[in-house]
Amino acid sequence: MQPLVFSPTPNPTLFSVEGIVGIIFLLTVALVIFGALVAVNSHRLVRAVSGLAICFTGLAGVYYFLLSPFLAMMQLLIYVGAVSILIAFGIMMSTPEQQDLPGNKHISKLAGPLGCSVGALFFAGFSVLGLNTQWQVFPRPENASGDIEAVGKVLLTTHSMVFELISIVLLLAIIGALVLARRGRN
Repeated sequence: MQPLVFSPTPNPTLFSVEGIVGIIFLLTVALVIFGALVAVNSHRLVRAVSGLAICFTGLAGVYYFLLSPFLAMMQLLIYVGAVSILIAFGIMMSTPEQQDLPGNKHISKLAGPLGCSVGALFFAGFSVLGLNTQWQVFPRPENASGDIEAVGKVLLTTHSMVFELISIVLLLAIIGALVLARRGRN
């Protein structure tokens, strides 16, 4: 496998390769933000799950831009293909209730501004941290080829805890879908 060599042009234009890749990356990030906003602000569960699936799909695109196609594919298979569909099936199995929930009428007027200010504080802190950090490129070991077989061996030997955590996430998704399905029935 050849080493990754990247020499950016000093002033990339919009129609250069770097400019188009930058636009595609920004569209992918916008897809993540749009999906997250739809998931958080929807009053209907089906729309919220659709927004969650859109956010997960955009996140797979971000993983692909971070030169990790295996992780991007796992994001699509596990989160978009399994978790989102499982939650959607849980919603479809539950019966709709016509009454309003009593907790929705007494939402504080400070919840929105407080949430936005905490989000802005986190964004500012992470932006300062990201801009002031000296990012280093770690060299690849000579024996690392980067193919799927090597990733699978490392995942099941050295990083087996991450593999087990994925199964716990799937278990929690199944339990959440069952809770959603059970809540609508008498």
